[in-house]
This record gives sequence, structure tokens and C-alpha cells, in this order.
Amino acid sequence: MKYLVHMDVKLPVDLPADEAAEIKAREKAYSQQLQHSGKWPEIWRVVGEYANYSIFDVGSNDELHEILQDLPLFPYMDISVVPLAKHPSDVK
Repeated sequence: MKYLVHMDVKLPVDLPADEAAEIKAREKAYSQQLQHSGKWPEIWRVVGEYANYSIFDVGSNDELHEILQDLPLFPYMDISVVPLAKHPSDVK
């Protein structure tokens, strides 16, 4: 199942810089692990924002929820999820 996920990160302004850096490092490592596994095949930055649009390819709604909940930045994100279906005009 494929999903389009928008993640908008909102770190608290009073979060110490070293703590923010540590969370971001864990986030990067976890996201790259998911990318290498094929579960997170695409990630696109939103220009001018601390946000991204990503494609996830996972087995179920529950699996996606677990993945998102395990993101180190999850407590600081506004997330929206759009389930995707193959378009009948797609030539691929």
C-alpha cells in the first residue's frame, strides 16, 4: 500500500540546540534505514519550510502508523496521510 505523507516539523523554540541535533541525527538514521528497506522510497523537501512530502510503501495502515510513531521527531510533527491508489491512466 502506498501513502503520500506530509510532515511539518515544529520544534519548540526553547529546545536546547544539542538536544535538537541529537533528535535530528536519530531521525536521519531511522529514515535512511527505512529508505534502504524500500518502505520509504521517496522523500521531498518543501522549499522554504521545515517540512517534507514522502511516499511510503508499506503493508498496512497499522505498519505506517508504527513507522511514523517511531520517528524521533514525531512528537514535534503535524502529519497528514493520503492513501494512494493506482491511476488507470498510468502507463507504468
